Amino acid sequence: MPHSRRHLAIAAGGTLALLGAASAMAQTAAPTAGTRSTEEAAVGNAVERLRQAMISADRAGLEAAAADALTYGHSSGRLENKEQFVASIVEGRSVFRSIDLSEQAIHVSGDVATVRHLLTAQTMDGGRPGNVRIGVLLVFQKQGGDWKLLARQAVPRPA
Repeated sequence: MPHSRRHLAIAAGGTLALLGAASAMAQTAAPTAGTRSTEEAAVGNAVERLRQAMISADRAGLEAAAADALTYGHSSGRLENKEQFVASIVEGRSVFRSIDLSEQAIHVSGDVATVRHLLTAQTMDGGRPGNVRIGVLLVFQKQGGDWKLLARQAVPRPA
């Protein structure tokens, strides 16, 4: 069926309307770049405070970094709540001599943020030095203006 100029104009107009609507929806749904990068930076700072508190076994820092409802999953499958997580580090059952984070990606969606990274660490567990290389997923929630660690799950990552 041959298309007239009128049919082509109607089709082109419909396509432009669709593109315009999609563009408007994308602009409305996406936060401004400044707001998003500010929140991502705040989450990155929360990750760094957690890392430092883990290395120094700082009870106050660990308690401040973690949400009361924390579920902390180890690469072995063991799960800890906030109290167990803090006690394990502060009481020396899990000692981090160093923690290096790489390949970090932060995504913020409202009051929830996900962080994925590769964690390599030198440890001292049960008096024995060790090395850890794990993939980690952290879930943070903004609570009272602060980003708190709500959930963590680690998986083994071979070298």
